[in-house]
Amino acid sequence: MTTRLLEDRYGRVASDLRVSLTDRCNLRCSYCMPPEGLDWLPDDSVLTDDEVVRLIGIGVRQLGIREVRFTGGEPLVRRGLVDIVRRTREVGPEVEISLTTNALGLTRTARGLAEAGLDRVNVSLDTVRAETFAAITRRDRLGDVVDGLAAAHEAGLGPVKVNAVLLRGLNHDQGPELLRWCLARGYQLRFIEQMPLDAQHGWSRETMITADEILAGLEREFDLAPATEPRGSAPAELFLVDGGPATVGVIGSVTRPFCGDCDRVRLTADGQVRNCLFAREESDLRGALRAGASDDEIAERWVVAMRGKAAGHGIDDPTFLQPDRPMSAIGG
Repeated sequence: MTTRLLEDRYGRVASDLRVSLTDRCNLRCSYCMPPEGLDWLPDDSVLTDDEVVRLIGIGVRQLGIREVRFTGGEPLVRRGLVDIVRRTREVGPEVEISLTTNALGLTRTARGLAEAGLDRVNVSLDTVRAETFAAITRRDRLGDVVDGLAAAHEAGLGPVKVNAVLLRGLNHDQGPELLRWCLARGYQLRFIEQMPLDAQHGWSRETMITADEILAGLEREFDLAPATEPRGSAPAELFLVDGGPATVGVIGSVTRPFCGDCDRVRLTADGQVRNCLFAREESDLRGALRAGASDDEIAERWVVAMRGKAAGHGIDDPTFLQPDRPMSAIGG
C-alpha cells in the first residue's frame, strides 16, 4: 500500500475530510432551502454505510486524512450514523472525528455517539429567541436544540462549538445576546458570514452581514482582542472576550477568505469528491467503487481530483457562479 498526499497545484495538502451522509434535513433554514424542501437524492445513489467507511479508510490509510467530520443535510437523520462513527474510529484510532448538526435528536444519540468514538460536535444555532428561531428555520424546535446541546456537553462531546449566521432583518442585532448565552454554558461560539450556497440562489453580497459588521456589533458590549495562538488552517479568526480565557470566532468566508491555508476536501452523500466548497466540478468515486475498482485505483482518482483545486473560491470575481448544488447537498 502506497501512502500519498492529497496535494493540489499550490502546495496545499488536504487532511480534513468532510463527509456528507445525507442531503435531507428536518429544518428549513431560509438561507439554505425553500419552505417545501428539495428533491432529495434517490436512495440508490446515496453511499451505503459500507461504502462510506471504505472511502474513509482509503483516505485515512493511503491519503493522509487526519480529521473526519460528518455533515449533511442533517447527519443525525442517517440511521446508521452511530455505527459509521464506530467503524471510522476502528479505521483511524488517532483520527479526530466530529459532527456538524442542528442538534435535533442529540438528546437520544449523544451518549451513543460518544461511546462509538465521536470526539465533538459543531451545532448550528443562529438565535436563542424562540420566535426568531421559528422564523429562520420554519420550525418551532428551539427547545430541542437547547436540550441537544446540553446532552452533547454532558456526554463529553467537547468542546461544544456553536455556529451562527446573522441575517439582516432577522437576527442581525442578536450577536451579543447569543455570545452571552454561549459563554454562560461553556460553548464556543463562531459567527459565519452567509455564503452563496442557498438552493434558491437568493444570496446577495449587499445584504450579507460582513465580518466587520459582526465584530462591530459585538464590540458594543464586549472588549475583543485578537487571540495570540496561530490560526493555522482553522477558518475562524479568534478573539479573546473581555480579556479571556473565553473566545469568540468569526469566519469571514466571503470578505476575509482563507483559501491559501485550506486543508479540506469534501465527499458528498452520493460519492462525489469536491475539492472546494464552491467548486462547480466533481469527481466520481461512487461509480469506480461500484464498478469494482481497487482501493489503490480509488485513491489515485482522489489524488487526481485534488490537483484541479482552484487557488481560491473566487466569490469576488465578476465571473463567479454559485455551485449548482446547495449547501444541504454538499456538506459543510
